[in-house]
Amino acid sequence: MTVRYDENVTTRPHKNTELIKRVLGSGYLELNILKFTLVEEQDKETSVVAVETVDTQGNTQLVEGEGCGMVDALFSGLLGRYALEYQSLETIELANFQVQAQLDTKQGHSGVDAVGRVILEVRNSEGHLFSFSDESRSIATSIARAVLACVEYFVNAERAFLKLHASLEDAKERNRPDLISRYTSDLAEVVKSTSYAEVIENIKRSSGVFRVK
Repeated sequence: MTVRYDENVTTRPHKNTELIKRVLGSGYLELNILKFTLVEEQDKETSVVAVETVDTQGNTQLVEGEGCGMVDALFSGLLGRYALEYQSLETIELANFQVQAQLDTKQGHSGVDAVGRVILEVRNSEGHLFSFSDESRSIATSIARAVLACVEYFVNAERAFLKLHASLEDAKERNRPDLISRYTSDLAEVVKSTSYAEVIENIKRSSGVFRVK
């Protein structure tokens, strides 16, 4: 089965997403799915997906994943690919997954064409829950977009963390208490998204110091 996409009705954690977008500005990395192929072997309960994605800069890439069901295969492929660069992705886990039929949107008498709402919740290493959802007339479409929205969110959260950390250190060197206060406040919010233990260790190794006061 091959699915193509021409709309996007995905929701993300609103408050943190707006903060992350403000911090990154034009550097915010938006990920979209051009198409994906899903193959399932029922006797083995195995799903294999090949996902073609495109980012804000127009770069495309093909990501493959395998797992026990479509959600597992998507997580395996997308998180596996982006965790190579964004290590905080390794700390999140699936906490809840739901599919809800919006029967009042049906166009045919049977109702099987109704819009389906996919809700995906993930938990970070601190136990905080983050919810992502998508609505469309294709459950496969909505599952894929919700999983990609999750990956996009945590990728950009880590990028924002690194940018804020660099800005904070620069403000300290320039003795700018106004900027120190602002960056510290923003950093405290972004840190809630996930664990940056490994990211912080990498900063320590490269710079020899890590300070957030």
